[in-house]
Amino acid sequence: MTQSTPRGVRNNNPGNIDYNPRNAWQGQQGVEVGVAKPRFARFDTPENGIRALGKLLINYRGKDGMPGVGGKGIDTVLETINRWAPSNENDTRAYAAAVAKRLGVGTTDPIDIKDRHTLWLLVESIIIHENGGNPYKGAVIDEGVRRALA
Repeated sequence: MTQSTPRGVRNNNPGNIDYNPRNAWQGQQGVEVGVAKPRFARFDTPENGIRALGKLLINYRGKDGMPGVGGKGIDTVLETINRWAPSNENDTRAYAAAVAKRLGVGTTDPIDIKDRHTLWLLVESIIIHENGGNPYKGAVIDEGVRRALA
């Protein structure tokens, strides 16, 4: 792959998950290589990178949400994206609005992250936002989401 290939795709990490040695993700191969400031995890396959993305989103459900938004825990697109892509690095509200539009919900509407279709659309939306498009066939996302829900 060339340097023009999005970083997340080169790393088989389409969610651009930060590398943390304490996270023993299935298929994680360490921190990215060939960049000036390595930051993101590298995975052996896109399916395992998508699995990690899905697992993180599912785990967010049990974390504290934003005061006055949704129910208990992180249960809305706005809260999920606020956690995924903090405003100190991203235009979180615009990111959440784009994701919510793809899901067909409002940014503060409750979502069921363990619903396969909802998780699939959320994962795909994050892939598109993080990489400027979705280079993966549906079957690759299907398998990553299946592994995340297993």
